[in-house]
Amino acid sequence: MSDTNIEQKIGLSGGFQGKKEEEPVKIKYCLYARKSTESEERQVLSIDSQVKEMLQIAERDNLEIVEIRRESHSAKNSGQRPVFNELLEDIKKEQFNGILTWAPDRLSRNAGDLGSLVDLMDQKLLLEIKTYGQSFTNSPNEKFLLMILGSQAKLENDNRGINVKRGLRTRCEMGIWPTCTPTGYLNERLSERNCRIIIDPVRGPIIKKMFEKVAYDHWSGRKLFHWLKFELNFKSKGNKNLSLSNIYRILQNSFYYGPFEFPRDSGNWYQGRHEPIITKEVFDLTQEQLKRDRIVRESREFAFTKLITCGLCGSGVTAMEKYKKLKNGGFNKHIYYGCTRARDLNCKAGYAKEDDLINQLVKIVDKLTIDEIGLRKQFEEEIERYNQFQRTVLLMQGKPDEAKERENFDIRTYAKYVLKNGKIDEKRELLAGLKNRLLYANKRLTLAEKV
Repeated sequence: MSDTNIEQKIGLSGGFQGKKEEEPVKIKYCLYARKSTESEERQVLSIDSQVKEMLQIAERDNLEIVEIRRESHSAKNSGQRPVFNELLEDIKKEQFNGILTWAPDRLSRNAGDLGSLVDLMDQKLLLEIKTYGQSFTNSPNEKFLLMILGSQAKLENDNRGINVKRGLRTRCEMGIWPTCTPTGYLNERLSERNCRIIIDPVRGPIIKKMFEKVAYDHWSGRKLFHWLKFELNFKSKGNKNLSLSNIYRILQNSFYYGPFEFPRDSGNWYQGRHEPIITKEVFDLTQEQLKRDRIVRESREFAFTKLITCGLCGSGVTAMEKYKKLKNGGFNKHIYYGCTRARDLNCKAGYAKEDDLINQLVKIVDKLTIDEIGLRKQFEEEIERYNQFQRTVLLMQGKPDEAKERENFDIRTYAKYVLKNGKIDEKRELLAGLKNRLLYANKRLTLAEKV
């Protein structure tokens, strides 16, 4: 080897020149700020405060912030945060290779998400996680510390859940309702009596009247609903009208006379220390009346319910069966349709027999175009099947002319046949396919105008 070649191999230090060292990879950070919705973390900095603090750190340490992402979902459960999941995907796409966040528990409080971060570090896709007081890179010690801090956050969550349940159980054993008070009660806000429940002076007396009207006057739930909404304009603590289901829940809640079950359907009963609104006698009478309102009847589905709207008040249309005893001892059954009066207790839409409505629907079908009837493909397939059957049978009987005439059977004919002779599900499917809503008023059916 010549002296010139040797000199080219030797550096200033007298050693051989090796491969040129690679420049360090520039880290592009995504600033991730999360505000938990959990009540135990109310003291954590708000999202804006986190962003402000982390931007100051980025300016101090000359960090390149590519994007800022904010999220308000809890980190207790794995894979439940949309923004965090997008962040992981973008790291895999090499849009970022660093994360800047306030603390490790902002990123994860569960083993699943923590494992995803460590996996990205192992794949050298995530080079650094930088927090307010620490940095975590792809070194064994720093990854181990990150996993310890993440596991500690998960441990805090698990212990917090146990402590919350224990606290709720303790309150129940003390006779104190542990969550939001039922309608008719309020939490007393005096500091020396912060656990006491008192009767709501506005709503409590009305709740008492509700029980008494059912127990003594035999009111139905629906009659209570109209009384509360239209006569009293009764509002819950959330300033909303009570729904019918809420009314029934109130009437079945034993809390109003003393004992309560918590959690619901758990079988754990406690004796409340609160002042009762009603007596046990009134509660028992109410339950007896509710049972009479729910006499078990044969399961019955009607053809046109939930498919017709009252044209006067906008309520739904319901159906009922009526039986008339005949002189020979038998019964005549008729089905009547009428407004539910959910929006107007005094609606005058009237009641009409199902047979009368069917005759009106047949006339309506005659005025509709084929496309307005709907379900065209299904009807055409059924019609073709019917025509094929007629041709086969009539030709076998030597009646070709009549078979040809039968082929004129069309969609309207089929629709009218379904209305008169079809099964309930076929009738419902037919009306559901109509392009316009059906309106009922004064015992008459009409089609709503197209908007």
